Amino acid sequence: MWAGQSKWGKDTEPMGEINVTPLVDVMLVLLIIFMVTAPLLTQGVNVDLPDAASSAMQQDVEPLVISVRSSGEIFLQKHAVKAAQLAARVQAIREQKPDVPVYIRGDAKTPYERIAQVMSTLEKAGVRKVGLVTEPVR
Repeated sequence: MWAGQSKWGKDTEPMGEINVTPLVDVMLVLLIIFMVTAPLLTQGVNVDLPDAASSAMQQDVEPLVISVRSSGEIFLQKHAVKAAQLAARVQAIREQKPDVPVYIRGDAKTPYERIAQVMSTLEKAGVRKVGLVTEPVR
């Protein structure tokens, strides 16, 4: 058994409080990190959506989003794909998640013909229900 002297005297008690300053410092750093990275996680492909009067949809499953730019570029989620590859990729995703909803985000300046071609490609891939994403009327 240790018989040395303690730094506590006979009349002094050890401090029973927790020092929360380091905890607050860590929490503030985490808060700043999340505030900076959160907007980066929600950004997708930049398209100018058309305006329409409709109500917002609430759902629990993350949808499969296909974006079509006015230049004709097609994006599956955030990754550029060629029109010829779109059907195969969507089929592969739907085999793993058959109930995933599919939405098309078409730029307001995209010709309707291009959106119709994408919808036709999705139908060939076995997608029967497609939602069109719009902005609320300003």
